[in-house]
Amino acid sequence: MTAEVAPGRPGNLTPEQEEKLRRLWQLVLQVCAVGQESDESSSATANGKVQDEDAKKEKKGRMSFFSRKGKKDSGADPASTAPANAPVLNLGKDGEADKYGQTKAFYETLASQSPQSIRDTIWSMVKHDHPDALLLRFLRARKWDVERALIMLVSTMHWRAQEMKVDEDIMRNGEAAAVAAEADSSDPTAQRLGHDFMAQIRKGISYVHGQDKQGRPLCFVNVRLHKQGEEAEEALERYTVYLIETCRMLLQPPVDTATIVFNMTDFSMANMDYTPVKFMIKCFEANYPECLGAVLVHKAPWIFQGIWKVIRGWLDPVVANKVHFTNNVKEMEEFIPIKHIPKDLEGEEDWTYQYVEPVEGENAKLADTETRDRLLAAREALYKEFEETTLEWIRSGADEKAAAEIKARRNTIAGKLREDYWNVDPYVRARSYYDRIGVLLPGGKLNWYPDAKVEEGNGTAAAPAPAVQTADDDVD
Repeated sequence: MTAEVAPGRPGNLTPEQEEKLRRLWQLVLQVCAVGQESDESSSATANGKVQDEDAKKEKKGRMSFFSRKGKKDSGADPASTAPANAPVLNLGKDGEADKYGQTKAFYETLASQSPQSIRDTIWSMVKHDHPDALLLRFLRARKWDVERALIMLVSTMHWRAQEMKVDEDIMRNGEAAAVAAEADSSDPTAQRLGHDFMAQIRKGISYVHGQDKQGRPLCFVNVRLHKQGEEAEEALERYTVYLIETCRMLLQPPVDTATIVFNMTDFSMANMDYTPVKFMIKCFEANYPECLGAVLVHKAPWIFQGIWKVIRGWLDPVVANKVHFTNNVKEMEEFIPIKHIPKDLEGEEDWTYQYVEPVEGENAKLADTETRDRLLAAREALYKEFEETTLEWIRSGADEKAAAEIKARRNTIAGKLREDYWNVDPYVRARSYYDRIGVLLPGGKLNWYPDAKVEEGNGTAAAPAPAVQTADDDVD
């Protein structure tokens, strides 16, 4: 059985959605200064018309992002004096429904970072995804508003590279570096962060195990194991990002979201900690759009009712509507097969989380910079090939036959990028618990359950998953 592709994903776009994707790629490549030597007139049109019909209506309110200051007295058109990679956006959208200040971050990023650094961060985030899938997450999250999707994407790149250092630090160093820091008393601050980071993993406060009925990875959070103030805020944030990024490694198309199960058994007010909750919400709403499939809050006591009213007020309504309360295993079984519900949640699976410590030498390839650089150089050639083919697609206009041929080539290159990522992965990402126990196998194959046989065809240990039904206007 071939799994069905959900709407708004690569391979299942309406003509209007495809045009939005084409327009967003045009702006992304402009921000990254890719293809600027080409005829600028071709970038203004596609399919024989102006790509964004709203451009004419909003022309008076538009200006370059570099023209926000110091341009009031100038007689020149601000857009005409802006750098080549400066997109012309509608500044009337500044602050509009901008919960996390992403518009400001967007402008600051373009003013402070080079186009090449933004490009590098975008490609590092793609990893084993289809590049279109990444951009489509931001388009769906912003209800197909191309400009807001661009703002969200660029601000996320800033957050990844400059604030959290996701790839350079968190994923590259991983668990083994935290263990080493924990044992090194020469730097008390680093030692405390290493200890607190590992404490969350060892206690099993949260972990990923198995799949729901939609084939989505299950992230279990045992709320009773967290005590407010026990771990440093920075360590909590690092671990949250680490878990989300690791879970991304466990996604296999067409499944592109995960399900979180908050086990509220034995919850008390000592377990309630609003700060990490706010950070988690921000991660999913602002920096990991379209990653949540469902949230199950299991066995919440009556005292959680007031807390939920507060938390719900922080959530985007679309995200809040994905939260479901379950009180027993029968209700949970609506989402998860009973055989995949652990026995401690009254299910049938005889499995208990037990952390496996890093093994000496498991990250040896991280030190092999010569091989890493060679592999990254080959990968860079694929990036450029995809970008060049995307520029062809943007310029193909109304020629449907030419566009179809170009799209086929883009998908072929995307397939090469996906396969190639797993060659690079051991040289840029530290091994995780999931690598160690054999859930995440070489080449990106998955084996969720010990007695499951890994299939060669789709790289998963389960039957092909049904499509994850997600609304086109999802914002999580």
